[in-house]
Amino acid sequence: MNDPKTDNPNVREQLQPLREGIDALDAKIVDLLNERAEIVIEVGKIKNARGATMYAPDREAALYQRLEALNKGPLPAVTLRAMYRELISGSYALEQPLRIGYLGPEGSFSHLASTRQFGQSVQHHPLTDIRAVFQEVTRGHCDYGLVPVENSLGGGIIETMDCFIDETARVVGEIYVPIHHNLLATCPVKEIRVVASKPEIFAQCRNWLSATLPGIECVPAASSSKAASMAAEESNLAAIGSELAAQLYGLNTLFSGIEDNPNNQTRFFVIGREEVNATGCDKTSVMFTTAHKSGALVDVLEVFRKYDVNLTNIDNRPSKRRNWEYYFFVDLEGHSDDPTVSQALEEVAKHCKELHVLGSFPRSDDPEETNPL
Repeated sequence: MNDPKTDNPNVREQLQPLREGIDALDAKIVDLLNERAEIVIEVGKIKNARGATMYAPDREAALYQRLEALNKGPLPAVTLRAMYRELISGSYALEQPLRIGYLGPEGSFSHLASTRQFGQSVQHHPLTDIRAVFQEVTRGHCDYGLVPVENSLGGGIIETMDCFIDETARVVGEIYVPIHHNLLATCPVKEIRVVASKPEIFAQCRNWLSATLPGIECVPAASSSKAASMAAEESNLAAIGSELAAQLYGLNTLFSGIEDNPNNQTRFFVIGREEVNATGCDKTSVMFTTAHKSGALVDVLEVFRKYDVNLTNIDNRPSKRRNWEYYFFVDLEGHSDDPTVSQALEEVAKHCKELHVLGSFPRSDDPEETNPL
């Protein structure tokens, strides 16, 4: 359909050379991207010959830092990052296809985190529970996994912390995902008779539902993804789910951002089997148990203060081995290879019955900057 605002002959005459310039640049961009891809293939051959890992979080972090320095605008940095996210994902497919395990089913927020971290060109594999993600990574059936570690409203994810006690996978990255709920359906709002989703999601959208859809029956589902599949099959049923679920199940987004608290976020860990090199802007996750004596935890915290190591998160879980014994989970700023962090951890170990470095990884502090929509 012609646009009357640009259908004027004078306007067309002004736009024509600009459009031709865009077309010419597109041709150059495609040629350069494929030239880059040919180099990526050669890199993949060398890595395969040496048995090297394809995913290098430290290299990715350096790339994004370099792009930010190179970008002079007017293209926003967040847009450039999103474009390169998919370019890197395509590069993985050329070097060696990656298999990423996540807490399923398809369309879950873990699936959303997986696609935002690794792009669309890798294999995203849904698994039944968080422990299965750990085990599939440890066994080598999945190259990496995505597991939720904490929510800004609900706190630490106990299943993930328990898995770190029993499993050997390492933390190699992190990603923050804003938790936005959307009303999804194939019918208009006036035809909705039932809304389906997880009970927890109904609780997070209670005010919006009572104000906008009063009297509508709310039916619990095993997951928001299951609710989306129900909405795809039943014409008068709507689901509350993610934007990815809408795409996967062919649903229309009738209302977006219907959660009562728009600041809800979940932090996910990327888990793998290899250590990650330092980038200069890192975090380290550790797990430890202290001696069963008065002030043991204070002694540990005093060491971190002595070495000026900032702690960004601390949580705990029962050890399940002895009553009243706990594992403490701590995130700290810096890489375990940094001299100050290394010395601090060496001294901390003297106050602990056990101390395990779960992994060092590039820090991701700004959810909107690092995880563009």
